[in-house]
Amino acid sequence: MHAVRGHLLSSCESALKLDAYVNLKKVGRNVLLAICDCEVLGKTLREGKIVFHVKDEFYNGGKVSVEEAVGMIENSTIVNLVGKNCVEKAIAKGYVHPEAVLHIEGIPHAQIVKL
Repeated sequence: MHAVRGHLLSSCESALKLDAYVNLKKVGRNVLLAICDCEVLGKTLREGKIVFHVKDEFYNGGKVSVEEAVGMIENSTIVNLVGKNCVEKAIAKGYVHPEAVLHIEGIPHAQIVKL
């Protein structure tokens, strides 16, 4: 059992709760949402000519559950996702087509632009 914020959770329950960093910004008439899995924040991913910085300044506006983070896509016009958990959840919810996912060092990355 694990204690989290005064509650006891079984190992199974705690393993199911995945967190992500989110940052929500209004940019002109657009709402920009950046989401990344916790384990990729601060990393630099490289593959071929691609160098992708998962910068704290861009992604870290706070930590929420992956479920809550992906739920924020509904009210956003531009979305940037990095990490297996958040990208897979966005695919499962129908926001991202699996063939639109780019893998950099094996880490999934997807973008959404609503016109």
